Amino acid sequence: MASDELYERYNEVEKLIDEEKYEEAIAGLTPLVEEDETFVLAHLALARVYTKTGQHEEAIAHGKKACELEPDDAFNFTAMSVTYQRAWAGTQNQAYIAAAEDAMARAQQLNAM
Repeated sequence: MASDELYERYNEVEKLIDEEKYEEAIAGLTPLVEEDETFVLAHLALARVYTKTGQHEEAIAHGKKACELEPDDAFNFTAMSVTYQRAWAGTQNQAYIAAAEDAMARAQQLNAM
C-alpha cells in the first residue's frame, strides 16, 4: 500500500497531466513506481500518459502491471482495453485489437461477478 507521501506526490503529478505536461508527468510518476512497484494508480497514470505521448509499449507495460496487481478490478481491465485500442490506432497493429477485446471481456466478466 502506497504511503500518504506517495499519494501526495501522485496528486501533484495529476495536476501536470491535467495541464498536458506529459513529459513532466512521466518524470514525476516514474520515481513513484520505482519506490513502490505496487502503486496501481501510478501505473494507470503512466499508462495514460505514455499513451498520450505515443509510447504504446510503455503504456501497455504499465497497464498490464496494474492488472497483475489488482486482477479482480474491472476498471483496470477496462483501462487496459482502452490502452490497447489507442495503441492500435497509433500503430495499426492488429494484435492490439485482439488484446483490447480480451481485456474488455475480462472487465465484463469481473463486473458480472
